[in-house]
Formats: sequence, C-alpha cells, structure tokens
Amino acid sequence: MDYIRLTRQFTFETAHALLNYDGPCKNIHGHSYKLQVTIVGQPINDTTDPKYGMVLDFGDLKKIVNTFIVEPLDHALILRQDSSPELLAVLQQMNQKVVLTPYQPTCEYMLIDFKNTLTQQLPVTIQLHSLRLWETENSFAEWFASDNT
Repeated sequence: MDYIRLTRQFTFETAHALLNYDGPCKNIHGHSYKLQVTIVGQPINDTTDPKYGMVLDFGDLKKIVNTFIVEPLDHALILRQDSSPELLAVLQQMNQKVVLTPYQPTCEYMLIDFKNTLTQQLPVTIQLHSLRLWETENSFAEWFASDNT
C-alpha cells in the first residue's frame, strides 16, 4: 500500500513578547500566524469503513489542530512563565487570555510544542510529516520528521 501525505492550513491571531530579547520583539506585538500541518499514512483499505480510501478525514485533522493548537492560542498573548509577576497580575485582573510557556515563544519553539502536542493526539496509524509556521507574510519556520530521526 502506498503512503500519502495530507496537508491542511490553519490561521490564528496571537500576540507574544520575547523576554530579555535585544530587539523590538521584546515588546508585546501580534502576528497573523499561518500553520500548515502535513501528515502521512496509508489510505484505509477496509471497504466497510465509512472512511474507506482516506488517510484521515480532513475534518478530523481540522478538529484535532483547532482543539489543541488554534483555539487555545487564537487571540491570546503568549508569554514565558517567568515573565514579570506584576505584568501577569495586571493581565489576570484584566481577564486577558494569556498562555504561559516554559519556553521563549519564538516561531521555532512554538513548532516544537505543536509537534509534541500533535504527535500525542493523532491516531497511531498517522505520522506527523512536517509543520510550517508563518509568523509574517515573508517569514516562516519548518519542522520535518525526517530531520529528527
């Protein structure tokens, strides 16, 4: 049986700040992120299965990515968990949507986090092939499973 790659694209709006960074990205700012998720697997060969002929229903992939990545991050502010306690207190008092991470919320580290999340959520018959995250219209980072074996 042949292996097939499926790709779905997602978009979300998120702000972040890079703690202790030596450039303008140390300030809170936002991006219109674009995420491409590519999986690989074999089409289901059981003619009695309602998903016969599919590697994974695009709707199922959409649900997984939206539930575990897009919805938690969309219109949120991502900060390192060791950010200023005073800032975090003010944001909490203002009932702002803040996501705290143990890592610097760069495009690169976000991809590693997404990879870890998705590999836990995808069916065992499906492998994550690659991720591409655009931070701006002209700049993106990529993660490929083949680079990490």
